[in-house]
Amino acid sequence: MNRPLTPEYLQRFGGLGRLYGQAALPALTNAHFAVIGLGGVGTWVAEALARSGVGELTLIEMDEVCITNTNRQSHALQSTIGQSKNQVISERLRDINPELIIHSVEDFIDDQNMKALIGKHHHVVIDAIDAAHLKARLVAYCLAIKVRLITIGSSGGKRSPQAVTVDDLGRSISDPMLGKVRTQLYRHHNFARDKNRKFRVDAVYSTEQMIYPKPDGSVCMDKQALADGVKLDCAGGFGSSMMVTASFGLAAANRAIERYLTKVL
Repeated sequence: MNRPLTPEYLQRFGGLGRLYGQAALPALTNAHFAVIGLGGVGTWVAEALARSGVGELTLIEMDEVCITNTNRQSHALQSTIGQSKNQVISERLRDINPELIIHSVEDFIDDQNMKALIGKHHHVVIDAIDAAHLKARLVAYCLAIKVRLITIGSSGGKRSPQAVTVDDLGRSISDPMLGKVRTQLYRHHNFARDKNRKFRVDAVYSTEQMIYPKPDGSVCMDKQALADGVKLDCAGGFGSSMMVTASFGLAAANRAIERYLTKVL
């Protein structure tokens, strides 16, 4: 599909042409990205892509907005509590760009539906889920079908937006979840262990040391807090801040657009 640039599109996104070059505008309006997970990071990814003129988005999420999302998720408002995250963010994005084509998939991605939901028609896939085994499966699958993947590490337990960075998955540090992803790839997807290996998958992560909640209500940087009885569940998990979750999302969206434009221009 080759979508023309409408006068309204040029009014909304003309500033991008003066940043990336005018040739970027038809490329962006004909781009199709997928965002998997619309939580503390994925919501910011989706909004950044919509505000960057991406013409088509697949959004995969089945959860509902909860009051506990308020501190970090863009769609968490008093008026949206209990509503579908996918529907809320889709309405918001269409208000940003009425020309945007959105495929709202009310489902959680898993081993059974991954091939049906993600394919070569996606120019870039952004993984904003928090299950290491599924993240590893996405890495293996996207590499196999030659679709660019951006995987996102743990934003919980981090305070500093300045520590957010992007590098190859094999070089991430201070991120236990991405460490688990690499282990899954070694054990279950036949990836060779090599400390100098590049996975050819961009990872967004924070170099900041993890901050753990303690049973007495204080916080520390000692993992021993977990052994002391802290449960990392919905009520008492890692703390989180919009300043960090949004930074993760914006870094991921930026890298996705950079990778895409570098390839097509």
